[in-house]
Amino acid sequence: MSLSNVSLSLLPNAPVARKQSHSLITHEKMRVDDYYWMRDDERETPEILDHLNAENEYCDKQLAPIKSFQTQLFDELKGRIVKDDNSFPVKDGQFWYHAEVRGDDEYARHYRSSDISSNDKQLLLDVNKLADGYEFYDLGEVAISPNEQLLAYSEDTEGRRIYTVKFKVISDDCLLDDVLENTEGQVVWANDNQTVFYVKKDLKTLLGFQVYRHVLGTSQDEDILVYEEHDRSYFMGLGKSRDESLIIIDLASTETNDTWVLDANQPSGEFSQLMPREEGHEFDVDKLGDTFYIVTNWQAKNFRLMTATPATVADKSQWQEHTPHREDVLLEDVETFDKFLVLTERELGQTRFVVVNQQQQRMTLEFDDPCYYAAVAMNPESNSKTARIYYSSLTTPGSLYEVDLATGAKTLLKQQQVLGDFKAENYASERLMVTARDGEKIPVSLVYRKDLFKQDGTNPLFQYGYGAYGITIDPSFSSTSLSLLDRGFVYAIAHVRGSEMLGRNWYEQGKKQHKKNSFSDFIDVTNALVEQGYGAKDKVFASGGSAGGLLMGAVVNQAPELYLGIGCHVPFLDVLTTMLDESIPLTTNEYDEWGNPNDPEYYDLIAAYSPYDNIKAQVYPNILVTTGLHDSQVQYWEPMKWVAKVREYKTDDNILVFKTDMDAGHGGASGRFKSLEEKALEMAFFISLINK
Repeated sequence: MSLSNVSLSLLPNAPVARKQSHSLITHEKMRVDDYYWMRDDERETPEILDHLNAENEYCDKQLAPIKSFQTQLFDELKGRIVKDDNSFPVKDGQFWYHAEVRGDDEYARHYRSSDISSNDKQLLLDVNKLADGYEFYDLGEVAISPNEQLLAYSEDTEGRRIYTVKFKVISDDCLLDDVLENTEGQVVWANDNQTVFYVKKDLKTLLGFQVYRHVLGTSQDEDILVYEEHDRSYFMGLGKSRDESLIIIDLASTETNDTWVLDANQPSGEFSQLMPREEGHEFDVDKLGDTFYIVTNWQAKNFRLMTATPATVADKSQWQEHTPHREDVLLEDVETFDKFLVLTERELGQTRFVVVNQQQQRMTLEFDDPCYYAAVAMNPESNSKTARIYYSSLTTPGSLYEVDLATGAKTLLKQQQVLGDFKAENYASERLMVTARDGEKIPVSLVYRKDLFKQDGTNPLFQYGYGAYGITIDPSFSSTSLSLLDRGFVYAIAHVRGSEMLGRNWYEQGKKQHKKNSFSDFIDVTNALVEQGYGAKDKVFASGGSAGGLLMGAVVNQAPELYLGIGCHVPFLDVLTTMLDESIPLTTNEYDEWGNPNDPEYYDLIAAYSPYDNIKAQVYPNILVTTGLHDSQVQYWEPMKWVAKVREYKTDDNILVFKTDMDAGHGGASGRFKSLEEKALEMAFFISLINK
């Protein structure tokens, strides 16, 4: 495919926001925010909605010349997707469960059957019908009761991640009268098939902080509060132990975990703390039979695996070490089976699985690609002698394997089908190590089309990054990226500090007082890739969302000359103001990620990089900004304010457009096809800039 011959030029009359001086004083230091007025928690102020609509109209007009090209790209993306598809059935209890999509349906239908052939499949949920009439719809959790006769499901129809739980009798497809509002979306059944537990949200901060017990047939008003977390720096989740004997409350702040448990056979009992809460102790715990398995950072920065009994689990000194700590290996997870354990480890940025049998013999499962993504898939049955592993690389479509845990033999169950002329052998991937300005080696994953790539500095370069929360963006296959690769782009993922690509220390070197490393790493990767001929210096594009949007905002303040175009999606840009406001969702949870600016030291650190506070008079790249009005993670006013201020200060005639989905939240548009429109928009924007 050739690059589009459509180009863009700046249109006049971009929306100009009014300025209203608002002083913010902290630690006797004053900031003036002329666009503070753009915040409306209720999202009802006419002036704000009018301005967002004006930005949308301007965006549409500015990008009108590439509308047909965007449609072409959307058709390309959609054309690679198999319209009639299904997940591979997975056994859980007496039944096999799978999902199907058909034709132009945006959502799946969920089924179960008595055997793997699915010949007698029974419809559980048709999400297309549930979503009918809503601009946005997200099916949260689907939970089957222990006797497999009842089903609970949660749904969000606004994009705010506030879920309503409903129940149905599977045999007659009949909804019960029970409805649970304002929940986190998780539903856990007690073993009596009549009691469920759920997390209720604070509707202002959107934090889950209370666990309630609900008995079927009663009103939600009668539900009993069984646990409340008063420290709002914790996220709250619910689950069930592997052996289904315990209901588990998981509490997690950035640097500390806590767990409370209840006998699933005694739902009217009280939750008890599994072990004392200890600041800085991060762990994940599960139970199978008489053994607790604890992945812990206790005396182990990269985590180790410990075991305990019900009698010893509360006392760390009595734990037994199963897998020791290693300086160069990160232990990420353990999946327990009756006769095996499957450890998920990461070394030099690459995931691997280690199977441990009852004789403590260890077998490593390996893959051949230079860089890839792999994860333990759904394995509901602990008595299984096989495990399902999901595998994907930059050149290998998503693949589901069944692994014999005794021999390591892998059987391919299903691989993502890519329609069109895709052939994996036409593409190549690489893993590079780029030297940062402080001498650290930054991993970079690359993919390109072999016949269109020349390492002579002529290819367009698209660079993606995230770099926060210890989240690692593993190199996995994306059929959408083919539209760039087939036009000669080199696609790069910069695994900057702030992820756990190179272990726990890699994360710690990209947060709090070290956060600036994430930004400088990204810039250093761009410079290195251009210097090494992977990309043309005048055809470099970058994109990131959420915390990756913060990355983009910082990068364009610090090194705008490196990039021709930037995609900045649901971006966290007004870091200082947000982290000083405890009423905003996620603020208190994230003090250990960014630092608490109520402390003068962290105030100064954040102020030095916060994208909104560091906008200055300079040339900025061409920028596409997107958000959702109902975003629950990063509020719409952050990009709204940032765009207004950049427009005020920038000294160039480059394009700056801002698009708000008035129906969506943090995850963007819902549905398998509608969500492709945003990807097509960014691609069309970038490609057209090459001809500008």
